[in-house]
Amino acid sequence: MQILKGTPVSPGIVIGEAFLLDLEEYRMPRRAVVPEHIEAEVARFQSAIDKVVAEITEDVKRLAAAMPEDDLHKIFEGHIAIAQDLVVSVIDSIRKYRFTPEHAVSKKIRTIVKQLTSRDDPGGFAARIVADFTDVEKRLLRALFGQREQSHNGVHQKSVIFARDLTPSQTISLDRSKILGFVTEGGGRTSHTAILARAQGIPAVVGIENVTRDVSGGDMVIVDGTKGIVIVEPDEETLRKYRTLEKNFIQFERRTAEEMRTQPSETRDGIAVSLLANIELAEEAENAKDYGAGGIGLFRTEFLYTDPRNPPGEKQQFDAYVSVLKAFPGRPVTIRALDIGADKDLIGGTAPERNPFLGCRGIRLLFDRMDLFRTQLRAILRASSFGKLRLMFPMVSTVEEIKQAKAIVADVREELDGEGKTFDPEMPIGIMIEVPSAAIAADILCTEADFLSIGTNDLVQYVMAVDRMNEKISSLYQPANPAVLRLLRSVIDAGARAERPVSMCGEMSGDPLFTALLLGFGLRSFSAVPSALPEVKKVLRSVTVPEAKQIAQDALALTDAHQVTEFLTEKTKRIIPELF
Repeated sequence: MQILKGTPVSPGIVIGEAFLLDLEEYRMPRRAVVPEHIEAEVARFQSAIDKVVAEITEDVKRLAAAMPEDDLHKIFEGHIAIAQDLVVSVIDSIRKYRFTPEHAVSKKIRTIVKQLTSRDDPGGFAARIVADFTDVEKRLLRALFGQREQSHNGVHQKSVIFARDLTPSQTISLDRSKILGFVTEGGGRTSHTAILARAQGIPAVVGIENVTRDVSGGDMVIVDGTKGIVIVEPDEETLRKYRTLEKNFIQFERRTAEEMRTQPSETRDGIAVSLLANIELAEEAENAKDYGAGGIGLFRTEFLYTDPRNPPGEKQQFDAYVSVLKAFPGRPVTIRALDIGADKDLIGGTAPERNPFLGCRGIRLLFDRMDLFRTQLRAILRASSFGKLRLMFPMVSTVEEIKQAKAIVADVREELDGEGKTFDPEMPIGIMIEVPSAAIAADILCTEADFLSIGTNDLVQYVMAVDRMNEKISSLYQPANPAVLRLLRSVIDAGARAERPVSMCGEMSGDPLFTALLLGFGLRSFSAVPSALPEVKKVLRSVTVPEAKQIAQDALALTDAHQVTEFLTEKTKRIIPELF
């Protein structure tokens, strides 16, 4: 049994088999071989070894003939030795532990790779050897599976996904019905994996260095997304304990969701608070309704652009937006204009940048790709006649950007009007507050924006100068830092003075730890992943506004993030002890 510690990003407990997304080309069977089939499996493995050795031998001959003066073919002669050296130990695993050949091969290779990478490697020798072992592993798996290749996203039964990290396109293309949990080497609380996991209520742990080296496909694993623990090959006592914890957590989640779904979204002293949902895809709107969302506070439209060769056309976008509006008749639906760039290069063809997080992203990229921008604006404006739609621009840093974006919207309106297309001429246009310049000058931006929505994921990383995707410095990504809290309060105050609605759609708004604090700052609109809404509502309904103001005042008097977190934990623990 091995216990690994990472960053908890989505609560819950799951138990299942590991699927290595980055390393497996095939679904790794972990079934035990029945005694009467053991020798047949040994023979199947031996046949695969013979096939791979013959295949490599042919490669050696071709290279030696094509490049007689080069020693490149000697590398593949080494691969033959690696394959042959595996025979005894793999056959022993099949006979002794009744492993399938596929799992026995992967297990042995993972053990060797772990040994090689655990030592100092100043000359890069171990890294080259690791590549050789991985190459042989893939050849053997191809032979064992008889070329029955699956895609890298081919998860065909419920599994725990292990990966170095997940790009937005990888994340969104996974079959979510087959995912028990997520574990990654990279990322933080606001990584794409974390956001998706929380949105779907899938337990997840990120930031475990070399986890894809330590875990083999088919291993039995426990993922505790509440404490950030991953247990590999647990013993029977540990399994029994966590199966009970898994059952208790599921019952708590269901009970809270049922209890809160129909309750008014208001404080204990009767002050109404808007609870909205963040969604990535139009079909998630129904799920948001099930969790009691009063509308959509953030529709991340970039997930419509998963195929860079075929960006969605006007009709496809229009249909998606209208379907969400119809799911929430008479309720607000806020669509964020395409927010790509930096870690979300979903359209392809964008030039690499030295520092993409400070480069051409968000509204800047939309101005650069007017074809995409105008197509999306046409779809959004046309959809606005079907409901209470609001448009929001991402990564705004100056008032000039708002004016320029609004001028383009006005031009598209004239174009649609000339075509006889209907739209809401009074559709509100707001902005995301994600960069320090926008937060500091929120009062100025309010002169052009109809509403503000605070995106804490990016705002925190820019304020703290911390890459939120870098697990090495994840401890410095501190939403509870006094600098962040002061800035958030100033934005909310600026909106109140200008009589502009202020919402929050970043991950802080879905964390019950911050609910009372933000309420005390004056926030009256929270937007979060649907599964987080019941717990946020439970906190809201358990405090009065004066109590929340006192919590905010006391928190602002503290001097560091650790103190603030401890203080807020103590306050929240009294309301939802089951979370701690």
